[in-house]
Amino acid sequence: MHFSIPETESRSGDSGGSAYVAYNIHVNGVLHCRVRYSQLLGLHEQLRKEYGANVLPAFPPKKLFSLTPAEVEQRREQLEKYMQAVRQDPLLGSSETFNSFLRRAQQTQQVPTEEVSLEVLLSNGQKVLVNVLTSDQTEDVLEAVAAKLDLPDDLIGYFSLFLVREKEDGAFSFVRKLQEFELPYVSVTSLRSQEYKIVLRKSYWDSAYDDDVMENRVGLNLLYAQTVSDIERGWILVTKEQHRQLKSLQEKVSKKEFLRLAQTLRHYGYLRFDACVADFPEKDCPVVVSAGNSELSLQLRLPGQQLREGSFRVTRMRCWRVTSSVPLPSGSTSSPGRGRGEVRLELAFEYLMSKDRLQWVTITSPQAIMMSICLQSMVDELMVKKSGGSIRKMLRRRVGGTLRRSDSQQAVKSPPLLESPDATRESMVKLSSKLSAVSLRGIGSPSTDASASDVHGNFAFEGIGDEDL
Repeated sequence: MHFSIPETESRSGDSGGSAYVAYNIHVNGVLHCRVRYSQLLGLHEQLRKEYGANVLPAFPPKKLFSLTPAEVEQRREQLEKYMQAVRQDPLLGSSETFNSFLRRAQQTQQVPTEEVSLEVLLSNGQKVLVNVLTSDQTEDVLEAVAAKLDLPDDLIGYFSLFLVREKEDGAFSFVRKLQEFELPYVSVTSLRSQEYKIVLRKSYWDSAYDDDVMENRVGLNLLYAQTVSDIERGWILVTKEQHRQLKSLQEKVSKKEFLRLAQTLRHYGYLRFDACVADFPEKDCPVVVSAGNSELSLQLRLPGQQLREGSFRVTRMRCWRVTSSVPLPSGSTSSPGRGRGEVRLELAFEYLMSKDRLQWVTITSPQAIMMSICLQSMVDELMVKKSGGSIRKMLRRRVGGTLRRSDSQQAVKSPPLLESPDATRESMVKLSSKLSAVSLRGIGSPSTDASASDVHGNFAFEGIGDEDL
């Protein structure tokens, strides 16, 4: 997950009071809320009381006099680093204090608390209407959808809610996975566009977990509907003979057999992104990126309409980073927060092309952050699998009306929940924190250099041997 504060706003005070600076907090590239410096200072003070000053990152100090534009920009950068550091800390980032602050900040500035009807789509476009509160967070809405579908509690962790943009052809362009602290109703309605929807989709990559889901009738139907939809949209690659076999199984309503065959197909269970540009195999090469099965797949069409595919295994990515470039209008001078053009996002990863050769590959896409999140979650699964971990039934309980999770469940924030089978092992929460540090940095022009804090280290890469190459 990535936090950024890409810009500030000058806003009028209440009842004609003096103007103040509001900081726009973005989560994974999308505006989450607007807060004042005093609100963030209050969060910092509360965290300091609970966890001690030694645990917390540096917080930008108060100023006696009004800030200059340069000082406003400096404070913005410091607050962005502070929010990123808190979220990446396994203790602070999973704390109720931090997450409730984000929920309240999103709720209080947008809509009052009331009961509403929220539309959630299945992968095949089927609509599920659930009654929720505007203040319900992601887990509450996911529970409501599961209850409406009659999906058992122990299978809820295999699915997640995603924010998508529905394109003219009905296909979904994935924006991000909704986080625990988000209020889904507020997140989707605040975008003020009918294009944005909430979609239920499975949240794991390893198809071996399908067996658990397929044992239940509702789980089987959800997987079946998602797979049929992915095939129809061309996300899963199917030959004419395979298509004939699948069609025959569909006619027989043999859903399990249909899924067993689909599991053998290229790009089964992958998430497909919009067409974009990469610098591989050559500069400015139009590609279609898909994520799944512990890899990023780049499809490109060569002259003569020949389709070629390049696969980049997660275990051979030494590290990756997400960067943003904000081009300034020609002839203008740089001024903090003013005159900026559209943000250009890039995902760059350093890949082991051969045993002794590493090469950077860059993908330019508005969905770069979502691609990075997919890489992170694939690494999470790989690392837990290497350590002998497993997915298990979600054990959720409510304390005082608030959803609580056990410590082990907070270790990996993306369901399905993962656990270490050996109590003597280092806590998985530390691993998760190392894997969640993807930095989005604003730069005046594209750059090939990155500091250590900009780079997302891949612990799955460090664990491979020659046999994996």
